[in-house]
This record gives sequence, structure tokens and C-alpha cells, in this order.
Amino acid sequence: MPRIKCTISYDGTGFSGYQVQPAKRTVQGELEKVLEKLNKGTSIRVSASGRTDAGVHARGQVIHFDTTLEIEPARWQIALNSLLPDDIAVSSVEITRPDFHARFDAVGKEYRYFLLLSKHRDPFQRNYAYQFQYELDPDAMREASKQLIGTHDFTSFCSAKTEVEDKVRTLKEIDFYEEKGLLVFRFVGDGFLYNMVRILVGTLLEVGTGKRAADSMLQLLGGLDRTQAGKTAPGHGLYLWKVFYDGEDHQFENKL
Repeated sequence: MPRIKCTISYDGTGFSGYQVQPAKRTVQGELEKVLEKLNKGTSIRVSASGRTDAGVHARGQVIHFDTTLEIEPARWQIALNSLLPDDIAVSSVEITRPDFHARFDAVGKEYRYFLLLSKHRDPFQRNYAYQFQYELDPDAMREASKQLIGTHDFTSFCSAKTEVEDKVRTLKEIDFYEEKGLLVFRFVGDGFLYNMVRILVGTLLEVGTGKRAADSMLQLLGGLDRTQAGKTAPGHGLYLWKVFYDGEDHQFENKL
């Protein structure tokens, strides 16, 4: 039975998150609905590299599924895109090894968070970037970011609802840059906890506005207390940008 690996992108605005939920529109639900149709009524379960919350977008989410259909990858892509709604697109398809798993084989991820640096609302960015009207100190944010790089227990930077017990993760890169009126935060790590990126962004914004000292990150990490970190930044500014697997290039250009 072929195992199919797909890279997909989606606009999270119209979804209640990635994972299937009763009576709610989700990315997984739309994917499985289309696959059931293609497989003549047979239910097909889709596995992803991870969940995304309501309003969160993806440019490089990875999924896999098993099927009895013998279809070439290019035809799979055409068939899926012809049936999926306009806010989901399949960007690549391959027949992968039988034991590949989109989640458990991932060795890292890249997330990006978009801020609209403006005192004025932009109706065209309202679902895709978090409007932030306050001036930021980039040097202070860079200093704080340096303390977060490396292997740490990120209990202070994840939701209290986080289900996993092991909250140790390795952050390999944090950087940010401006482009076309947007400030883009970029995070690369071996894995991320529930709401981790959004809490990191919220905390770095407090540093950037002078509400929090740049040299306080190690103390925050050591405190293992979510209530001491910054607010959780809104979901609509967050994008799952890329999922890494062994044998792939982990280097990325800082471009939109």
C-alpha cells in the first residue's frame, strides 16, 4: 500500500485549527473529505507534522496518508488541488517509504511570525499579520534572543494546557527583519511546544518596548513559570513555514 507524503499550504483564517473537531471546519477534515471521495468512499486518515491553532497559517505543513490507489505524484497533486477548497493547496507530492511519519520523522521546524508595524489599520493584512503600533528596540530584542538560543526547558514559554511532560527543546535560530512594512520573526528549532512561538514573540515585544529587561530571559527560563513570560501573540500572525527531515538542507534565506 503506497504511503503518500505531501507538502501543503493553507490560509488558517477560515479554520478552527488543523486537527479534526466535531462540527467545526478544520484543515484535516477538508483533506480527509477529499481523500474519501478519491478513494470511492473509503475513509483515509491523514497524519501531519503537527497541529496548528485556529487562525494560524501554513506554508510548508507536511502530511502523509496510506492509500490503495496507484497514482503518480503529479496526478495526485492535480487531483487533490482540483477538489480541495481554495484556502488549501498541495505544493508537492511524493511516494515515500512505508514507515515514513510526518510527525515522528521530523527533525526540526521553522516558524515565522508577521507584524504590521503601523499605527493605522490595513484591512488587507488583518488576517495575516498582527498590527503593532509601538516603536521597538531591535538591539534589545536581539540581546534577549541570544539568551533563548540553545537547549532549554521552555516551560515558561508554553501554554499551561501543554500535554507533553518533556518541555526541553533546542532553539537553533531566532532572527527578524523588516520587509514591506512588516517585521518578520523567524524561529528554527528541533521542535516547538503548544503556543511556544506566540509566547516567545509576545515576550520579545515586551523587551522591544522596554517593558522587560533584555537580560531577563535566562531567569525566565529557569523559573519554569508560564505566568512570568509575556502575553501570547495572536494566532493570525503565525505561519508554519517549513518542516525538516533527515537528508534535507536546513539552511534558509530570510525572504518572504
